[in-house]
Amino acid sequence: MNPSFKNDHHLKRGLEWIPAELDHLNDENLIRIRKSITPLPKGKCLLEGQELINMAGNDYLDLSTHPEIIASARKSAEEAGVGSRASALVIGRTCWHESLEKKLAEFEKEESALLFPTGYAANLGTITSLVQKNDIIFSDSLNHASLIDGCRLSNAKTQIYPHSDMNFLNEKLAESDQFNRR
Repeated sequence: MNPSFKNDHHLKRGLEWIPAELDHLNDENLIRIRKSITPLPKGKCLLEGQELINMAGNDYLDLSTHPEIIASARKSAEEAGVGSRASALVIGRTCWHESLEKKLAEFEKEESALLFPTGYAANLGTITSLVQKNDIIFSDSLNHASLIDGCRLSNAKTQIYPHSDMNFLNEKLAESDQFNRR
């Protein structure tokens, strides 16, 4: 059953448009209802009493229940408490972050590595750091919102191409010599 917003309580002056907009979104089936799941081992979850394969989660390697990971997290929490405290640039980077970055760089046989708190932040931070105003980004039409936002914030020109259309992409690449980087 979809919610109805028509009889919402009184809204502050200037916000009277919100119930009508919510009703429109509801009519278009664009209202998202938050659901709570119970994570289970082996990439599964419990949702409304049903055990399902969790195709939307980020625990691809099923490490969240690995005994060594849990023991390490427990040890870190006992030593440093819990909570991020602040962003890494302000004062949130810890010796554990530094150690993990070094181990990841060694594993990848690279000079260094940089941790981001989320994939979204990694895409945003990377694109806006590497791309500038006189560059062009070619972006697949089905790219994730983090890539789209990174493109927008970079100040580069963005050319969206039809999903996986390599012919279109090659054509546009060939026509883009005027940009510093592509």
